[in-house]
Amino acid sequence: MTKFWKYHALGNDYLVLDPQQATEALTPDTIRRICHRHFGVGSDGILLGPLPSKSAPFALRIFNPDGSEAEKSGNGLRIFSRFLWDQGRVREQEFAIETPGGLVRAQVLEQGRTVRVEMGQVSFWSDQIPVTGRRREVLGETLTVGDRAFSFCAATVGNPHCVIPLTEVAPELARAFGPLIEVHPLFPNRTNVQFLQVLDRRNIQIEIWERGAGYTLASGSSSSAAAAVARRLGRCDGAITVHMPGGNLAIEVRDDYSIRMTGTVTKVADGEIAAEMLERQV
Repeated sequence: MTKFWKYHALGNDYLVLDPQQATEALTPDTIRRICHRHFGVGSDGILLGPLPSKSAPFALRIFNPDGSEAEKSGNGLRIFSRFLWDQGRVREQEFAIETPGGLVRAQVLEQGRTVRVEMGQVSFWSDQIPVTGRRREVLGETLTVGDRAFSFCAATVGNPHCVIPLTEVAPELARAFGPLIEVHPLFPNRTNVQFLQVLDRRNIQIEIWERGAGYTLASGSSSSAAAAVARRLGRCDGAITVHMPGGNLAIEVRDDYSIRMTGTVTKVADGEIAAEMLERQV
């Protein structure tokens, strides 16, 4: 049997699997089974760690519910930090975590209820995101999907994002166009999608379609990218509250577009994944 811990960050839920307490190989098929809402434990993804690292005390791998791997997840990093706190592996001091999307620094606050993460620097350059075509900052370009054309900006905070500013946003918009934009030929590694409404200079609202996961109640990296775009377009200041269906995140966008994210984490449960579940076909 494989031990798991389940947490959510504003309704975005992950299972933490410690490789020292996992008996099953984490194949894409196994990931899909575990994350299935009806036939498995159910989650928006799996956090595998802590893993050994040469550049940080901890390393982390992040898997989407479709079995693919993500470079970085803001909510996942907050959850993993809370897990390390609960396991007594970190205390109040800031610590580093290595991810495929870069090194981040985290600090656990309020006895684990809140976590702050230095997410790294946002880039709008096409070759870093990546976006096809000549090297450029991807700001205010046009993308057509289905019967609709959108103005969009692209960004990376260690993983790719397509941010679409609109006067109004709604879940139906993300569900209808998110899956089409995720796999658009402009984005060779697929992309996360945020539909962005600027409320005022300190508040934005987003609806999210997450690469490999689908419609999502909240996302830390999506919040970081959307806030950075809002500031780059001159529509917001540096301190931004990001409003999402699952709740709010505080994002600080510095002058160099490095991001500090602060938000809550809630423990849901812990238990064991039975081998019988993994034997059944989904």
